[in-house]
Amino acid sequence: MTNTKTTQAAYKVALSAMMSALALIFSYVEAIIPFSFGIPGIKLGIANLVILASLYVLGGRYTLVINVLRILIAGLLFNGFFGAMYSLAGGILSFFVMLLLKKTGLFSPIGVSMAGGVAHNLGQLLVAAAIVENMKLFFYFPVLLFSGMASGILIGILTHLILRKLPEGVKGGGVSVRH
Repeated sequence: MTNTKTTQAAYKVALSAMMSALALIFSYVEAIIPFSFGIPGIKLGIANLVILASLYVLGGRYTLVINVLRILIAGLLFNGFFGAMYSLAGGILSFFVMLLLKKTGLFSPIGVSMAGGVAHNLGQLLVAAAIVENMKLFFYFPVLLFSGMASGILIGILTHLILRKLPEGVKGGGVSVRH
């Protein structure tokens, strides 16, 4: 590897570590200050702001690691084993949906985030239905559909605003290091 490639790889690893820590902090904030919407199971998902920004700045491979680390650590610290399982199912499904939509180039971060919010709720519902062996849980999906869309749009708008403020070398899924 050339010196520039080594520097770029080190930069991405360091940025990934910082984004993992920030996502974990956001998860903690959401755990101690719940944004209650009066509907069970509905959260804003502010840690997804970091995940979505990472997807656009670092690309899929780094973002997947950041997402899984954040979900496992936050889940075990704040939600217990089953909470971590639900979050992991939602987070993994959401990640792959967002990655695929981003790769098409047809969607803005807002559209990608909205689909990710819906996919996250669907993933959690699938795991919950499998655990309790009751398909009646899917009657709750319309509520989760709209809440996922709403939170996804909000997170997408915030991410879009953040991405617009980043220097050009950082945008577009690749990080360029200037000396």
